[in-house]
Amino acid sequence: MEERRELFGRCPFVTAQKIIAGKWAIIILHILSLETHKFGELQKLIPEIKQATLTKQLRNLEEYGLVKRYVFPQVPPKVEYSLTDIGKEFKIVLDSISVWGEKYIEHIKLSEDVQHDAE
Repeated sequence: MEERRELFGRCPFVTAQKIIAGKWAIIILHILSLETHKFGELQKLIPEIKQATLTKQLRNLEEYGLVKRYVFPQVPPKVEYSLTDIGKEFKIVLDSISVWGEKYIEHIKLSEDVQHDAE
């Protein structure tokens, strides 16, 4: 919570960068923007991520208020993760990143084609 407070009053770009700085933050936010998931489901959807890293990223996103964790009162415990209202507002940013990413991939392909043709 202390770190979250330090973000207030800073440049909005610095604030946003701090929140999404984790290697997997954008991927986790994208997946949760599509639907609610349990921890194990997230692990299966991101097989490259280690359990400890996923836990840390989810805790950070929860601390920043973008992700909410719901623990069902049952045995064995069932926990689901979803986006908060402010987390859902980030979807427009995710969509923009996706569009830019697609354009960049196309740019790289065209650059490689031009380079290959020049050889």
